[in-house]
Amino acid sequence: MKRLLLATLTLAGSAFGQVLFIQHADLFPVKGAEIKDASVLVQDGKIADIGSKLVAPKGAKIIDAKGLRVYPGLIDSATELGLLEIAEVRETSDVGEIGEFMPQIRALGSVNPASEHFRVARVNGITSVMTFPGAASAQLISGQAALIHTDGWTWEQMEISRSAGMQAPFPTLARPGRGGGGAPAETPAADAAPGSTGGGFAQQQRNYQEQIRKLGDFLESARHYMKAKEALAGRPDFKPDLKFEAMIPVLEGREPLTVSASRERYILDAIKFADAQKVKLIILHPVQLGKAAAELKARNIPVIFGPVLELPDKEDDAYDQAFTLPVEAWKAGIKFAFGTFGDPSLGNQGVRNLPYQAANAVAYGLPYEEALKAITINPAEIWGVADKVGSIEKGKVADLLVTDGDPLEIQTHILHLIINGKEVDLTTHQTELYEKYLARP
Repeated sequence: MKRLLLATLTLAGSAFGQVLFIQHADLFPVKGAEIKDASVLVQDGKIADIGSKLVAPKGAKIIDAKGLRVYPGLIDSATELGLLEIAEVRETSDVGEIGEFMPQIRALGSVNPASEHFRVARVNGITSVMTFPGAASAQLISGQAALIHTDGWTWEQMEISRSAGMQAPFPTLARPGRGGGGAPAETPAADAAPGSTGGGFAQQQRNYQEQIRKLGDFLESARHYMKAKEALAGRPDFKPDLKFEAMIPVLEGREPLTVSASRERYILDAIKFADAQKVKLIILHPVQLGKAAAELKARNIPVIFGPVLELPDKEDDAYDQAFTLPVEAWKAGIKFAFGTFGDPSLGNQGVRNLPYQAANAVAYGLPYEEALKAITINPAEIWGVADKVGSIEKGKVADLLVTDGDPLEIQTHILHLIINGKEVDLTTHQTELYEKYLARP
């Protein structure tokens, strides 16, 4: 009965059988040049056709986009969306599980599809997000991050990739408070990571190396488990270990290790660690690249930048450190995307500011086309789903936004939002309050 109910809900909430026809729009496919006065046919959740001479099928819902623009849906590469509602209320938080090594934890299964934060994100064109399980203090592996749509009745409907990356807050050396006050968010990329205990520098250094050694030992144990599992396949006395089972995709190179490394030293150490362990690496929320930029480029290691509207990391850093980091990465040839990482002042509602983070990087030298790619096709490629989302192409999932202007401009309005082939409602709690009090007698 439960399975039948779930199947019914999934079918009812999907775009199966729905036909949309967007006509007379200016298309910005990201991969390829702008297409003037074109139409997009959406069927069964996917982009069925694109062209200037298409005719709407009988029964299709027509969206007249004359004078409007169509872009692919925007992707936020680092959030806790769906896992954290109110930070001060413990019952609404599903981040930061207790335990040093928790690779078996999956963010996807804890996502709350009814979270109000999804509505706030959607209204600004965010159709997909990476949601991280969050890093508790003293954790070396926090669990599996998921790439999800921002709309759906269930987390199964929202799923794009249930295990897009294994979160590993890399150890750091403790240091006193930051003069600039622009600390990266505590999660999912915590700078106050394992090993950052007090004491003299020599002791901190020993703690730091010890934490890296423990992380390496855990991966080595998982590797031994993988070999034992293969050797003992089919034997009834073999007992699976959930922690090590979760690490097999990482060890086989099918899933990246997403490492929180803020400054040059930690990035270089993370690269050295990944080389030794022969695992794929993605760097989260760096605030400094330096000499590490060349190493990232040489190994094709992508980077997820945090908010560009951020104060310097240290008191002697340049005032525009966060603003110019994306253009530094672009000049070095590093593939990168943007993530909002849970703005401390806004929580998950800060996800709506994603396009403006990209826009501010443009103001400090990043080419506009690269900024748009960093919130569309780049994250799709980084997280391994470029065949599904990230650009407007025939056969891809229909994640589209219809706007009256450039989505990176704050005055632009999202007039229609299509997620997984279905047009979604753009009301929020805030717009409902506005309408309520506008109609007050």
